[in-house]
Amino acid sequence: MPTPSAARPARFTDPATNAAYWARVRRIADAAPPLTDTQRAVIRAQFHGATAREAA
Repeated sequence: MPTPSAARPARFTDPATNAAYWARVRRIADAAPPLTDTQRAVIRAQFHGATAREAA
């Protein structure tokens, strides 16, 4: 299992609870089916569209 990232936010002040939370998040993400190309395109469009609107 990878070590927690320093950039990862602390969801809980108790380190054991925080580690259990992120372990659960990883299990859920690992169990999810892979994204289709269409889903990836929609997600990219959402992020790039927000950047373009902020710059305007």
